[in-house]
Parts: sequence; structure tokens; C-alpha cells
Amino acid sequence: MLVLFLFVVAFAAFVVSAVSGGGAGLVLVPLLRTMLPIASVPAALSIGTAASSAARMATFGRSIRWDVVRLFVPSALPAAALGAWLLTRFEPAYIEFLLGCFLLANLPALFRREAPEPATVRPLPRSRLRLIGAAAGLLSGFTGAVGLIFNRSYHRMGLAKEEIVATRATNEILLHLLKIGLYAGFGLLDRPALVAGALIAVAAILASVAMRWLLPLIKEAAFRRVGLAAMVASGAALFAMSGSQIVRMHDAWVRYTAPDGEHQVEANWRGVGRFAAELEREGHVVFERQVALADLPPATRAAIVAAVPLSRITFIEEVRGPDGASYEVHYLDGGRVVAREVTAPAPRAERPAPAA
Repeated sequence: MLVLFLFVVAFAAFVVSAVSGGGAGLVLVPLLRTMLPIASVPAALSIGTAASSAARMATFGRSIRWDVVRLFVPSALPAAALGAWLLTRFEPAYIEFLLGCFLLANLPALFRREAPEPATVRPLPRSRLRLIGAAAGLLSGFTGAVGLIFNRSYHRMGLAKEEIVATRATNEILLHLLKIGLYAGFGLLDRPALVAGALIAVAAILASVAMRWLLPLIKEAAFRRVGLAAMVASGAALFAMSGSQIVRMHDAWVRYTAPDGEHQVEANWRGVGRFAAELEREGHVVFERQVALADLPPATRAAIVAAVPLSRITFIEEVRGPDGASYEVHYLDGGRVVAREVTAPAPRAERPAPAA
């Protein structure tokens, strides 16, 4: 059932991708992340999108803009190799989160009455194609599919919808083939990724064949509108999936509590600690943060250890308010955690040096 669902979603994604000028990979990322290890998702996507690119080149071969390809590909290939290598060293969830935010920024444009016509958009200088190729290659190698992000660049070059579909496919097919080889070399192309990639490839080829008759019937304005919708949808999916992944990795949370009638907002981030802001009954606002005993001044450490046995301390919070700083020591007492306030000792005044 899951395999059939993946096939249907992949077919629909590549149909929409042909209409919008790309984005199937970004749509499929959230689904694949529920089926494969996160590091194997780009490998599976590259197999499917390589097949899609080949099918689109065969279908719309006469519309390929080779002048764009010659400037795009030379810088994209080495950048894609770097991106694939970075995938073995860094967590891609952070990049996916930023890409999601970038794509969601297109939401206001989606609700405009009319998408801007190519003639009203500032033309893109051809000299920037090498830079765009490098950026596309790097992000594609790291995340598997980001071609939709650069759709606006193709529009700014004045390409028609068939030219965008054909030229993007030509630009990206070498990228995908290179990435597949690199992923295999880095051990990221395992059997589940191969099976998922083959399934996506079949769906992509069938979608490309179907779009041979559908794409000429779509108006340019509708083509751009669907492209914006695909970007926003992909951004929402990436934002949600990568955001939840980051939250799990860092045990991040925010919560509101009202202890003893006071109002408190707490936040936690693994590796940084717990923070809280509390509104007391007197109307004062105090700020709390979790601290380690070893990071405190020696006099403060001595005061805390004198007040509470070291073996019973669970965690310590620094409390800052109108009256200065104090420390709230949470410790075990009779099987439950209780808190005790310890005031930081005032620093000793330095004695004046004796006169010579």
C-alpha cells in the first residue's frame, strides 16, 4: 500500500512539476523522509529526477536553450560534488528548514490577482548564470532537489514554458547522474533508496509522456501561477518536516505554566539549556536560565554546596530580577524535587595596598 501511495504521489508531483517548471523533488522529500533514512533521500530523488529529466529532454528536445546550458552546467557539476560530500558531514535538516522559509516567502505573490508578465520583470544578466549554476549544484547535491527555487531566474531570462521545462531538464540531468555516482561511492545508495528511486523514475517517465499533450494547452500566466503554488506548497512541507526534525534533535520546547498564580514561559534547547521568563505577583519580571555548577564563581559554588548537599542537586537556575541575581537550586528531598533559593555572595572589597 505504501509503495502504491508513493507511486501515485510521485506521478502527481511530476505532472505538477511539468506544469510549474519543477518542484517534484521538493514535494516528495517529506514523504520519502517517512520511508528512508534522511541521508538516503537525496539518492532516491536523484534516480527519479534523472529519469524525469531524460524523458523531458526527449519530449521537448527542440525547446532546449543550449546557450543557457553552456553557462549553467560547468559551475554546477563541481558544486554538486561538493554538496554530495557535505551530505556525509552535516545534518541537511538545517538547510531544508532555510529552503522552506525561502519558498514560503513566495506566499504573498501567490495571492496577487495576476502573476507578473515576463516583460515587466527585470532581465537577468547572463553573467550570473555561472553563479546560479554553482548555487543550484551545491544545494541539489546536499538536499537532492532544489530546481524549483531557481525558476524565477529562468523567467527573468525570458524563456517560454516549454523552454524552461526542456532547459532545466538538460541542465540537471548531468547533475543527477553525477550525484548518483557520488552517493553510491559515499554509501548512501542502499537497497531501499534504489527501490524508491526506481519507483519514482517510472512515475516520472509516465508523467513526462502525459505532459507532452497537456503542456501546450496551458497559458503562460497559469504556468507561472502553478509554479508559485508549487513553491509555497513545497516550502510548507519542508518547513514542517525539517522543523520537527530539528526540534527532536535538540529536545526543543516552549511551554506556559502558572505556578502559585504566577505566569511563566519556559523554553529549552539541548546544548544551550533551559530559559524562562516569569511574571511575579508583585508585577516584577524575572529571567531564569539553567547553569552548570562548574561555571559559577568559586564563592557562589561554595554557598550552594553549603546550602544543599552536592549529591542531591539535579540542576541550578540563575534568576535575575529587580533585586539582582540569585540562584535557585533544584534538588532531591524525600523522593521529590524541591527548589531552594541561594543568594549570590557579594564580592569582597579589595584592601588598599599598604603605603610604601
